[in-house]
Amino acid sequence: MTTTTLFTPLQLGALELPNRIIMAPLTRSRASQPGDVPTEMNARYYAQRASAGLIISEATQISRQGQGYAFTPGIYTDAQVQGWRLVTDAVHAAGGRIAMQLWHVGRISHHLLQEGGQPPVAPSAIRSETGESFVVLPEGPKRVPCDMPRALETSEIPGIIADYARAAKNALSAGFDMLELHSANGYLLQQFLSTNTNQRTDQYGGSMENRARIVLEALDAIIAVAGAQRAGGRISPHFNRHDIRDEQTEEIHLYLAEQFSKRGVAYLHIAEPDW
Repeated sequence: MTTTTLFTPLQLGALELPNRIIMAPLTRSRASQPGDVPTEMNARYYAQRASAGLIISEATQISRQGQGYAFTPGIYTDAQVQGWRLVTDAVHAAGGRIAMQLWHVGRISHHLLQEGGQPPVAPSAIRSETGESFVVLPEGPKRVPCDMPRALETSEIPGIIADYARAAKNALSAGFDMLELHSANGYLLQQFLSTNTNQRTDQYGGSMENRARIVLEALDAIIAVAGAQRAGGRISPHFNRHDIRDEQTEEIHLYLAEQFSKRGVAYLHIAEPDW
Protein backbone atom coordinates (compact mmCIF):
# COMPACT_ATOMS: atom_id res chain seq x y z
CA MET A 1 0.00 0.00 0.00
CA THR A 2 1.33 3.45 -0.90
CA THR A 3 0.47 6.80 0.63
CA THR A 4 0.76 10.28 -0.80
CA THR A 5 3.11 12.82 0.72
CA LEU A 6 0.14 14.84 2.00
CA PHE A 7 -0.73 12.06 4.44
CA THR A 8 2.80 11.37 5.70
CA PRO A 9 4.08 12.67 9.06
CA LEU A 10 5.90 16.00 9.36
CA GLN A 11 8.18 17.29 12.08
CA LEU A 12 7.11 20.92 12.62
CA GLY A 13 9.31 22.42 15.28
CA ALA A 14 8.57 20.66 18.55
CA LEU A 15 5.51 18.89 17.13
CA GLU A 16 5.31 15.72 15.08
CA LEU A 17 2.26 16.04 12.86
CA PRO A 18 0.54 12.87 11.59
CA ASN A 19 -0.09 14.52 8.21
CA ARG A 20 0.74 17.71 6.31
CA ILE A 21 -2.77 19.19 6.28
CA ILE A 22 -2.83 22.50 8.15
CA MET A 23 -6.15 24.15 8.97
CA ALA A 24 -5.76 27.87 8.36
CA PRO A 25 -7.15 30.43 10.83
CA LEU A 26 -10.78 31.36 10.19
CA THR A 27 -12.51 34.19 12.05
CA ARG A 28 -15.81 32.80 13.37
CA SER A 29 -17.14 35.59 15.69
CA ARG A 30 -18.74 33.05 18.02
CA ALA A 31 -17.27 34.00 21.40
CA SER A 32 -19.82 34.26 24.20
CA GLN A 33 -20.77 37.56 25.80
CA PRO A 34 -19.91 39.34 27.92
CA GLY A 35 -16.16 38.90 27.81
CA ASP A 36 -15.45 37.34 24.38
CA VAL A 37 -15.05 33.87 25.91
CA PRO A 38 -14.95 30.56 23.99
CA THR A 39 -17.57 27.98 25.00
CA GLU A 40 -18.49 24.34 24.40
CA MET A 41 -19.70 25.32 20.92
CA ASN A 42 -16.20 26.50 20.02
CA ALA A 43 -14.73 23.32 21.49
CA ARG A 44 -17.05 21.18 19.37
CA TYR A 45 -16.17 23.15 16.22
CA TYR A 46 -12.42 22.66 16.64
CA ALA A 47 -12.68 19.03 17.79
CA GLN A 48 -14.57 18.22 14.60
CA ARG A 49 -11.45 19.30 12.67
CA ALA A 50 -8.83 17.56 14.83
CA SER A 51 -7.82 15.12 12.08
CA ALA A 52 -5.82 17.92 10.45
CA GLY A 53 -2.12 17.70 11.15
CA LEU A 54 -2.31 21.08 12.88
CA ILE A 55 -5.16 23.50 13.51
CA ILE A 56 -4.32 27.20 13.63
CA SER A 57 -6.96 28.92 15.71
CA GLU A 58 -9.02 31.88 14.64
CA ALA A 59 -7.15 35.14 15.23
CA THR A 60 -7.34 35.92 18.95
CA GLN A 61 -6.84 39.41 20.34
CA ILE A 62 -4.05 39.86 22.86
CA SER A 63 -5.87 42.74 24.58
CA ARG A 64 -9.08 44.73 24.49
CA GLN A 65 -7.18 47.33 22.46
CA GLY A 66 -6.34 44.67 19.89
CA GLN A 67 -9.98 43.90 18.98
CA GLY A 68 -11.52 45.03 15.71
CA TYR A 69 -14.60 42.83 15.36
CA ALA A 70 -17.41 42.00 17.76
CA PHE A 71 -17.62 38.47 19.19
CA THR A 72 -14.01 37.49 18.41
CA PRO A 73 -12.28 35.70 21.31
CA GLY A 74 -9.49 37.08 23.45
CA ILE A 75 -6.68 35.54 25.47
CA TYR A 76 -6.13 38.25 28.11
CA THR A 77 -8.58 37.31 30.90
CA ASP A 78 -8.85 34.30 33.17
CA ALA A 79 -12.32 33.52 31.78
CA GLN A 80 -10.95 33.49 28.23
CA VAL A 81 -8.12 31.15 29.25
CA GLN A 82 -10.64 28.80 30.83
CA GLY A 83 -12.82 28.96 27.72
CA TRP A 84 -9.90 28.13 25.46
CA ARG A 85 -9.01 25.22 27.75
CA LEU A 86 -12.34 23.66 26.76
CA VAL A 87 -11.18 23.92 23.14
CA THR A 88 -7.70 22.48 23.56
CA ASP A 89 -8.94 19.66 25.77
CA ALA A 90 -11.50 18.71 23.12
CA VAL A 91 -8.93 18.86 20.30
CA HIS A 92 -6.41 16.78 22.24
CA ALA A 93 -9.05 14.23 23.22
CA ALA A 94 -9.78 13.84 19.50
CA GLY A 95 -6.07 13.29 18.77
CA GLY A 96 -5.34 16.74 17.36
CA ARG A 97 -2.84 19.56 17.81
CA ILE A 98 -3.66 23.26 17.86
CA ALA A 99 -1.78 26.56 17.61
CA MET A 100 -3.11 29.91 18.75
CA GLN A 101 -2.82 32.89 16.40
CA LEU A 102 -2.02 36.03 18.42
CA TRP A 103 -3.60 39.20 17.01
CA HIS A 104 -3.70 42.97 17.37
CA VAL A 105 -5.78 44.74 14.72
CA GLY A 106 -4.33 48.23 15.16
CA ARG A 107 -6.31 50.78 13.17
CA ILE A 108 -8.84 48.25 11.81
CA SER A 109 -11.14 48.95 14.71
CA HIS A 110 -13.82 51.26 16.09
CA HIS A 111 -14.30 53.19 19.32
CA LEU A 112 -17.29 50.97 20.24
CA LEU A 113 -14.86 48.07 20.68
CA GLN A 114 -12.25 50.00 22.64
CA GLU A 115 -11.99 50.50 26.40
CA GLY A 116 -13.85 53.67 27.36
CA GLY A 117 -14.67 54.47 23.74
CA GLN A 118 -11.08 55.42 22.96
CA PRO A 119 -9.90 55.61 19.33
CA PRO A 120 -7.97 52.66 17.89
CA VAL A 121 -4.18 52.81 17.79
CA ALA A 122 -1.81 52.61 14.83
CA PRO A 123 1.79 53.38 13.90
CA SER A 124 0.60 56.73 12.52
CA ALA A 125 -2.67 58.66 12.66
CA ILE A 126 -3.79 57.54 9.19
CA ARG A 127 -7.29 56.16 8.79
CA SER A 128 -8.03 53.10 6.67
CA GLU A 129 -10.42 54.45 4.05
CA THR A 130 -11.62 51.01 2.96
CA GLY A 131 -11.29 49.04 6.19
CA GLU A 132 -14.39 47.93 8.07
CA SER A 133 -15.00 46.93 11.64
CA PHE A 134 -17.83 44.78 13.01
CA VAL A 135 -19.69 46.35 15.92
CA VAL A 136 -22.96 46.02 17.79
CA LEU A 137 -25.30 48.98 17.29
CA PRO A 138 -28.72 49.52 18.93
CA GLU A 139 -30.32 48.04 15.82
CA GLY A 140 -27.98 45.03 15.85
CA PRO A 141 -24.53 43.88 14.64
CA LYS A 142 -23.24 45.76 11.60
CA ARG A 143 -20.09 46.39 9.58
CA VAL A 144 -19.03 50.03 9.82
CA PRO A 145 -16.09 52.12 8.55
CA CYS A 146 -13.05 52.07 10.81
CA ASP A 147 -12.41 55.07 13.03
CA MET A 148 -9.51 57.49 12.74
CA PRO A 149 -6.71 56.00 14.87
CA ARG A 150 -4.25 57.80 17.06
CA ALA A 151 -0.52 57.23 16.67
CA LEU A 152 1.08 55.11 19.37
CA GLU A 153 3.59 56.92 21.56
CA THR A 154 7.03 55.32 21.56
CA SER A 155 6.62 54.75 25.30
CA GLU A 156 3.48 52.64 24.69
CA ILE A 157 5.11 50.04 22.46
CA PRO A 158 6.82 48.08 25.26
CA GLY A 159 3.35 47.65 26.76
CA ILE A 160 2.10 46.08 23.54
CA ILE A 161 5.10 43.74 23.49
CA ALA A 162 4.25 42.82 27.08
CA ASP A 163 0.68 42.08 25.93
CA TYR A 164 2.07 39.60 23.38
CA ALA A 165 4.17 37.93 26.07
CA ARG A 166 1.20 37.75 28.46
CA ALA A 167 -1.03 36.36 25.73
CA ALA A 168 1.60 33.73 24.92
CA LYS A 169 1.74 32.65 28.57
CA ASN A 170 -2.04 32.52 28.73
CA ALA A 171 -2.21 30.46 25.54
CA LEU A 172 0.19 27.89 26.96
CA SER A 173 -1.82 27.84 30.19
CA ALA A 174 -4.90 27.17 28.07
CA GLY A 175 -3.18 24.11 26.58
CA PHE A 176 -2.13 25.29 23.12
CA ASP A 177 0.66 23.31 21.45
CA MET A 178 2.10 26.18 19.42
CA LEU A 179 1.78 29.95 18.93
CA GLU A 180 1.53 31.95 15.71
CA LEU A 181 2.35 35.67 15.53
CA HIS A 182 -0.14 37.40 13.21
CA SER A 183 1.90 40.01 11.31
CA ALA A 184 -0.21 39.98 8.15
CA ASN A 185 -3.46 41.06 6.51
CA GLY A 186 -3.17 44.78 7.19
CA TYR A 187 -3.39 44.56 10.98
CA LEU A 188 -1.15 46.32 13.50
CA LEU A 189 2.17 44.62 12.77
CA GLN A 190 1.79 44.93 9.01
CA GLN A 191 0.77 48.55 9.53
CA PHE A 192 4.22 49.05 11.05
CA LEU A 193 5.86 47.21 8.16
CA SER A 194 4.17 49.12 5.35
CA THR A 195 5.65 52.34 3.99
CA ASN A 196 2.26 54.01 3.50
CA THR A 197 0.86 53.30 6.98
CA ASN A 198 4.04 53.93 8.97
CA GLN A 199 5.15 57.56 8.90
CA ARG A 200 7.02 57.46 12.21
CA THR A 201 10.34 59.18 12.85
CA ASP A 202 11.39 57.20 15.94
CA GLN A 203 13.11 53.80 16.13
CA TYR A 204 9.94 52.13 14.79
CA GLY A 205 9.78 54.08 11.54
CA GLY A 206 11.83 55.09 8.54
CA SER A 207 14.30 52.36 7.64
CA MET A 208 13.28 48.82 6.80
CA GLU A 209 14.94 47.54 9.98
CA ASN A 210 13.09 50.09 12.09
CA ARG A 211 9.70 49.29 10.56
CA ALA A 212 10.27 45.59 11.21
CA ARG A 213 11.45 46.17 14.78
CA ILE A 214 8.09 45.72 16.53
CA VAL A 215 7.41 42.45 14.68
CA LEU A 216 10.71 40.98 15.82
CA GLU A 217 10.26 42.29 19.35
CA ALA A 218 6.85 40.61 19.50
CA LEU A 219 8.30 37.39 18.09
CA ASP A 220 11.16 37.46 20.59
CA ALA A 221 8.65 37.94 23.42
CA ILE A 222 6.73 34.86 22.26
CA ILE A 223 9.93 32.83 21.89
CA ALA A 224 10.99 33.82 25.40
CA VAL A 225 7.75 32.27 26.67
CA ALA A 226 7.30 29.22 24.45
CA GLY A 227 10.65 28.58 22.75
CA ALA A 228 11.38 29.01 19.06
CA GLN A 229 10.28 25.46 18.22
CA ARG A 230 6.75 26.24 19.39
CA ALA A 231 6.53 29.59 17.58
CA GLY A 232 5.58 30.48 14.02
CA GLY A 233 4.58 33.61 12.13
CA ARG A 234 2.12 34.70 9.46
CA ILE A 235 3.02 37.27 6.79
CA SER A 236 1.21 38.47 3.66
CA PRO A 237 3.77 40.28 1.46
CA HIS A 238 1.38 41.26 -1.34
CA PHE A 239 -1.75 41.85 0.69
CA ASN A 240 -3.73 44.66 -0.93
CA ARG A 241 -6.71 45.35 1.33
CA HIS A 242 -7.05 47.64 4.35
CA ASP A 243 -5.21 50.27 2.27
CA ILE A 244 -1.84 48.52 2.51
CA ARG A 245 0.47 49.83 -0.24
CA ASP A 246 4.03 48.98 0.73
CA GLU A 247 6.73 50.23 -1.63
CA GLN A 248 9.30 47.87 -0.08
CA THR A 249 7.14 44.85 0.59
CA GLU A 250 9.37 42.23 -0.98
CA GLU A 251 12.50 43.62 0.63
CA ILE A 252 11.04 43.90 4.13
CA HIS A 253 9.37 40.50 4.04
CA LEU A 254 12.55 38.82 2.82
CA TYR A 255 14.31 40.56 5.70
CA LEU A 256 11.66 39.24 8.10
CA ALA A 257 11.98 35.72 6.69
CA GLU A 258 15.74 35.87 7.25
CA GLN A 259 15.27 37.09 10.82
CA PHE A 260 12.62 34.45 11.57
CA SER A 261 14.97 31.80 10.22
CA LYS A 262 17.86 33.03 12.39
CA ARG A 263 15.63 32.58 15.41
CA GLY A 264 14.86 29.00 14.43
CA VAL A 265 11.07 29.26 14.49
CA ALA A 266 8.98 26.24 13.61
CA TYR A 267 7.39 27.68 10.48
CA LEU A 268 6.57 30.74 8.39
CA HIS A 269 2.97 30.97 7.18
CA ILE A 270 2.59 33.00 3.97
CA ALA A 271 -0.92 34.21 3.17
CA GLU A 272 -2.33 34.99 -0.25
CA PRO A 273 -2.43 38.70 -1.23
CA ASP A 274 -6.21 39.03 -1.10
CA TRP A 275 -9.25 37.17 0.15
